[in-house]
Amino acid sequence: MFIVTRNLSVQNEIFTLTNQRAVFWEKEKALILSDLHIGKTAHFRKNGIALANHIMKSDLERLSALIEFFQPEKFIVVGDLLHAGDNSDVDEFCAWRNQYTDIHFCLIEGNHDRISKSLEKKLCLNGKEASLTIKNFTFIHDFDASLQTFQITGHIHPGIVLNSAVKSIRLPCFALSHNQLLLPAFSEFTGLDTKNLPGKSKFFVFTDSEIYEV
Repeated sequence: MFIVTRNLSVQNEIFTLTNQRAVFWEKEKALILSDLHIGKTAHFRKNGIALANHIMKSDLERLSALIEFFQPEKFIVVGDLLHAGDNSDVDEFCAWRNQYTDIHFCLIEGNHDRISKSLEKKLCLNGKEASLTIKNFTFIHDFDASLQTFQITGHIHPGIVLNSAVKSIRLPCFALSHNQLLLPAFSEFTGLDTKNLPGKSKFFVFTDSEIYEV
């Protein structure tokens, strides 16, 4: 796996975008990501749709590589850590999480995060909040127009369609506006929303080998 980075200055802070669907905030030593949807493949299998669990394994391998690369002191997951409550994939995630007990793990609750007290303990969460504000930044799953702070959000699974003479391709992206940094879904087993993107934004599209602005 090849990690490509691109630094952005946001509100006088440096955030490092990666082509692995996550952001690193150097000053806070925080690895920031959204929409892992742990348990989605197990949920599909439970409902009779045969899917291999290598999808989640791949997501966790990428996350481990990012941890090794950045050496973060905290995770901030901006919603939808889980997809459908507790299942066998959650057990696998918890076993993975136990390798990194020294990293503070904060979850911003998303619309899929139906987490009981017992499941919260099982996940080894250090914090679970509807939103979290650090300095001038609010981490929240979906954009809230009533807030005055700069928001770092997920939920939409943003993507861009690039057209050429040969074919059109859809790629995930980050979206940056004057008051929001919208993160791509971390899991590769998600769709892309190419229509409901924030207006007046810069879009940072990425592939396996590069990040570029469109």
